[in-house]
Amino acid sequence: MTTLSPMRGAICIVSPGNLASNPRVLKEADALHEAGYAVTAVVCDYTEALRGFDDEISASVGWKVQRVPRSASERPIGLLAGSVAKLAGTHMPVAWAARAYGGPAAALTRAASGAPADLYIGHYIAGLAAAGRAALRRGAMLGFDAEDLHTGEGTALQVNMVRTIEGVLLPNCRHVTAAAPLIGKAYHARYGVEPATLLNVFPLAMAPAKPVCAGQGTFRAYWFSQTVGLDRGLQAFIQAMARTTAPVTLDIRGGDRWGHGDRLMELARELGVAGRVNLLPMAAPQEMVRLAADYDIGLSLETDVGENRRVCLTNKIFTYLLAGVPVLLSDTPAQDALAPELGAAARVVSLADPDGIALVLDRLARSPAARAEARDTAWRLGRERYNWDVEKGALLGSVERAFASRRVAA
Repeated sequence: MTTLSPMRGAICIVSPGNLASNPRVLKEADALHEAGYAVTAVVCDYTEALRGFDDEISASVGWKVQRVPRSASERPIGLLAGSVAKLAGTHMPVAWAARAYGGPAAALTRAASGAPADLYIGHYIAGLAAAGRAALRRGAMLGFDAEDLHTGEGTALQVNMVRTIEGVLLPNCRHVTAAAPLIGKAYHARYGVEPATLLNVFPLAMAPAKPVCAGQGTFRAYWFSQTVGLDRGLQAFIQAMARTTAPVTLDIRGGDRWGHGDRLMELARELGVAGRVNLLPMAAPQEMVRLAADYDIGLSLETDVGENRRVCLTNKIFTYLLAGVPVLLSDTPAQDALAPELGAAARVVSLADPDGIALVLDRLARSPAARAEARDTAWRLGRERYNWDVEKGALLGSVERAFASRRVAA
């Protein structure tokens, strides 16, 4: 990658995840680097399964990467934090709240503070806390990428700590982005900020050179994530597979460290469809679009287990579209709102209705014309709208406004 002169300023992106686990950091860093900013990404290096992928990424990018080992001492201070929070109220220091929340905020703070920048952009709560401290020490601007609605997940104590951290830092942010419109609305309602929507889309360079022709036989479904879970709607889909008249298969890709894949296979055996369900290993992030392209439908079956899941739009949706694959969406508010924009490339179902899911699958599988229309629409949307080449304009515009506001203030 060509290195440009950093005439536009220096930016430090701070995230508690491995590089390979957070594609938003990679895309953000690439776009800002290509736009002429000097970029440093301060990230963690503690998931052994991702370390090889991180090595490959670090060796290939044109911006700086600083990988921070996660300290064994960085654990939530639990009940003590709860007592302190009750005594301190809203005046609890951000550093204490970050420690109570859990995560590598202290290690990230040390690393980020050593990376000079004009703008520090935090990802996730630990990253926001670290970026906020580094920006204060350096007299720099602060930014935040809200990939999730963090007050909509976690324990009651963690939610209280999130509110403390966000309540102090977000009003001071010059740059805020959100991964879905409903996430942005929630942050605006709580803190008065105006996040730019920055969807979880991917570069056109990751897409296949041409669309894969829809098959006429077995209807192939696909789901992927870093970790296979039991709260991702897969049980309902497997139950629907047992009710379809058309032959439907399901490939599940992801790490199975908790044995949840075995639980899903046990369900498939009980329902007589185990021969049509396969567990696949993790793969490199840059391969996910290509790996999805051969399927007839991709699954984004978010459950209604918390407010964050209700308002988020995951990268699965946009991975499938870029691959030219239509999407089966569960009826969360965020996915319901997106579906009309996707037209024939989307089908919305209720996870409480396996029979209804089966009917949707049969109608699509039994109609070559419907399958072709769904794939053609997905391919077009991936090329024209839902890709990073288009979406990164929202990021660059927000960052440019932050730098412009600083020049005016000076």
